[in-house]
Amino acid sequence: MLRRIVNWLLLAPIAILAVVLAVANREPVTLSLDPFARGAAAFSFSVPLFAVVILSMILGVAIGGATVWWKQGRYRKRCRTAEHDLAAARNEIDRLRADLGRAEAAPGNALALMNRPAA
Repeated sequence: MLRRIVNWLLLAPIAILAVVLAVANREPVTLSLDPFARGAAAFSFSVPLFAVVILSMILGVAIGGATVWWKQGRYRKRCRTAEHDLAAARNEIDRLRADLGRAEAAPGNALALMNRPAA
């Protein structure tokens, strides 16, 4: 519950700020993708300024998230290997316990004699 309140306290001002930015910057700007032609670029179009700002922030978050995901790949691989090793160790423990149970149940076995209470 506290986490939801904190999220609202942080995200509500950011959302309000984004709406204010969008309302205040509705004028179209020319976005050119051709760095060499200044006047009539082949790859240019007019978009509202707030769209450029918001889309660049979204693109930055996406690129940052992809970079972090890529950098943490070795840790995810190490975790998968550790989980596989843990599962193998648990299977080995279960097998050894089953073997020990069969050895204790067999009459005349040395282990059965060792586990017998003293007379």
